[in-house]
Amino acid sequence: MAQTRFDRLRNDPRVNEARALLQAALAEHRGALPAEPQAADPSLAAGYAAMLERFASARGRGLFFPYLGSGLGNGAWVELADGSVKLDFISGIGAHPYGHGDAEVFDAALDAALGDTIMQGNLQQNPESLLFSERLVAEANRDAPGRFSHCFLTTTGAMANENAAKILFQAKAPANRALAFSHCFAGRTLGMSWVTDKPGYRVGVPKAVDVDYVPFYDPEKPESSTRHAVTVLRRHLDRYPGQHAFFIAELVQGEGGYYTGTEAFFRAIFELCRERGVAVLADEVQSFGRTESMFAFQHFGISDLIDVVTVGKLSQVCATIFRAEHNPGAGLLSQTFTGSSAALRAGDQIVRRLTDGGHFGKDGRNAAIHARFLDHLERIAAAHPEWVQGPYGVGAMIGFTPFGGDAKMAGALLRKLYDNGLLGFNAGAQPTRLRFLPPLLVVSDAEIDAAAAILERTLGEVAGA
Repeated sequence: MAQTRFDRLRNDPRVNEARALLQAALAEHRGALPAEPQAADPSLAAGYAAMLERFASARGRGLFFPYLGSGLGNGAWVELADGSVKLDFISGIGAHPYGHGDAEVFDAALDAALGDTIMQGNLQQNPESLLFSERLVAEANRDAPGRFSHCFLTTTGAMANENAAKILFQAKAPANRALAFSHCFAGRTLGMSWVTDKPGYRVGVPKAVDVDYVPFYDPEKPESSTRHAVTVLRRHLDRYPGQHAFFIAELVQGEGGYYTGTEAFFRAIFELCRERGVAVLADEVQSFGRTESMFAFQHFGISDLIDVVTVGKLSQVCATIFRAEHNPGAGLLSQTFTGSSAALRAGDQIVRRLTDGGHFGKDGRNAAIHARFLDHLERIAAAHPEWVQGPYGVGAMIGFTPFGGDAKMAGALLRKLYDNGLLGFNAGAQPTRLRFLPPLLVVSDAEIDAAAAILERTLGEVAGA
């Protein structure tokens, strides 16, 4: 079989020998990391504090957590630059499904490091971009062959949503309004800050797009909340006839609190959109790969109603996947960077591992992760209903309401969890919720149990404070 010069470099015996040595060193050092929370090394404390102060000065504000990684980890466990060890169950808000120090991801990065450049982009793409684009389109078509035709790669989820919005505004011109669910989060770019239903994120920012909001599904009132949402949607469509280009929808609301809808709810909303000529954009930047299907729209059985889907976080390189009829004109989409070669190789590998690793379906690993968390949370809630309430998310997206959703107590819990060696994050407001995004490719049942034990102990500490 014919080979390029780069293929010969990658398969050079000296490279393979070096690769084996590096992998052995990685395995040795990550294996030495304790599988339990560890306090910081006192001899590193002063230097660590100084780095945090310098970072705050450089960026204009301090970090959310005083977190600076050392560069070493072992699955769900991560070492910080102060020598402490923590159980990482937020994984960069879902960006590290492989956890820390994964051998296969390390190998993909080594292959990329052999290349002549770091970043791929507008004028210079390598085969990694092609292969990853094809894989994402194939996965999107898994239960609806031929529905999606194209994939445009980008560096962030917000830009994937920006590109999707541009595609659909052009396709639906002169329509110039958008629809979205209340409490949605679409990103913090100029355009997406006006879609995101959080006014504080766009203070002083000129308006980029007019957005009309539809209330999300209420699991306590399934039928009436669906009727109400349809009524509100119809009201918007009647008030601005022909002016809505698309409905952008998180099928599992991430930043909004880990709330999810149902097939019946989404069908009622999106079928009305289709009747009125409004495209449906599924924002799966956070949910991609974490439900019982690769895509949440597949999980809910609504593939026939989706026109464009965006993915990110878990995929490493983000993407906008769309139908042939929405293929934009020349010049609408372009950018200097698509992503790094390492990220493209890792993203392709991650999607393959999810597909081949038994993660999907009712009996898949994602469902098992959720079930194990659910058992722990329901047990804690049964013993202490004032500590924890549901709903509890879906798949490998775990959310719960602590202390009735009181923002101050939820914040105190989050900080105390960090101190006790467990990383999570907040979500939503009124009520404030907490969430976990465990590294689903590598997390073990024992690590879920350890996280639950830390959570239960910390809830007790905060409740008794």
